[in-house]
Formats: sequence, C-alpha cells, structure tokens
Amino acid sequence: MVELTLNETPQNPIIIEGSPGFGLVGTIATEFLLEHLETRLIGNIFMPDLPAMVAIHNSEVVQPIGIFYNEKFNIIIVHVIANTHGLEWQLAEDIIELAKQTNAKQVITLEGVASGAEQTDKSPIMFFANRQEQIDVLKGRGLEPLKDGIVMGVTSALMLKGKEHDLSALFALTHSQLPDSKAAAELIKVLDKHLELNIDYEPLLKTAELFEGKLKSIMTDSQKALGERDKKAMSYVG
Repeated sequence: MVELTLNETPQNPIIIEGSPGFGLVGTIATEFLLEHLETRLIGNIFMPDLPAMVAIHNSEVVQPIGIFYNEKFNIIIVHVIANTHGLEWQLAEDIIELAKQTNAKQVITLEGVASGAEQTDKSPIMFFANRQEQIDVLKGRGLEPLKDGIVMGVTSALMLKGKEHDLSALFALTHSQLPDSKAAAELIKVLDKHLELNIDYEPLLKTAELFEGKLKSIMTDSQKALGERDKKAMSYVG
C-alpha cells in the first residue's frame, strides 16, 4: 500500500516535483533547490513496490521520495531519486493527494525531453500549462509552449490526472539519457525568475555537476545492488 506521510501540512504552497526522468534533470534541479533554499523534511512517500534499498550520502539516509518545505517562499519540493519505472501513475496520484491536503495553489513538475539538436551551452526551456493565466505568465517570461513531443514518466501522469489543479510543466531539452547538469541548470534559472527565489547563479553549473556525479553514483550503486540481489535469487532456485 502506497503511503503519503506528512509531519506538517503547510497551506496554499507551490509544489515543485522532480523525478529521475530523461537526463535526470528534475532530480538534479530539485536537489539544487534543497541545497540552496532553507528547507526541512516534512514527509515522504513510501511505495512498497520499490526495491528494498536505501542510499547513504555523507553518513545520512537519503529519502527515495522525500517531501521538503521552504517556509520563506511557501514551497514544497518533492524530491525523487528512486527509479519509479512502472509506478508513475501511483506517484502522480500521491502528488495530487499532497496538493489536495495542502490546498496547493500550483504544481510545477520539472522534466527533460529528448532533443536531436547539437549540444550547446544553453538548453531551451519550454512549458505546458493547463490554465490560461499560467500560459500568459510563462509566455511573459519568454518561454515557448511545447507544441509537439512525447512526454513520459511522472510528468505525463500528472498532466493527465492533475486537471483539477493549476499544473505547469517545465521541459529542458536534453541530449542524452545520461545526467544532464546543464539542462538542469537552465531549469533552475527559469524557476528562479518565475518564482523570484533570488538564487545566486554563479555556483549553479559547478554545483549541478557535483549533483550529477552524486546521483550517477547513487543510481549506479543501486543498479549493482539490484543485480547482486537477482544473482542471489537465481542461485537459490538454480
């Protein structure tokens, strides 16, 4: 049974969600927000179908799906490092339930989309929004709507199931399925201007690259652990 646990229930926040989709940009971007905004862990989402493993970083347990709160800007950040492949619908439903319990005024999901264009220093950011007011605001920020493309993962589930909520998706064009810190950095720049967070841009890309290495290490180790678990299971029945 999927469990959404909240130790606090802030009201009327903006919810920002980032999952390890294409290029891991959502997870890298939310990780950066956690490091550069004053946040506290207020809950988590437990999904029993996820592999029974936990990541340790700097001697601390990293929540597979953590819910964090920044009081200054009244922002809830859903930070996902777990591989939720096959569980996207369930996770989207929990995020929608989180929005209901907190009377969220807006949900913003961060995602990467594949690009066949040549690699550049900047990754264009496009958007989807299901409210005309947000469409106008995001266009006013100089962003273009995503007109054509295939959206997968938690973001696609939210787009289909979150129609009752003010939902926006910010898409960074990425050039590989490897962690793309440059694309994540561009997402942060757009979020900063959109929400007026006053984040210092100078260390942004360098920090994003550090997060890229951290996440790559966590996910590589988790894949190895899964492989070892499967080998042991086979030895029992073989």
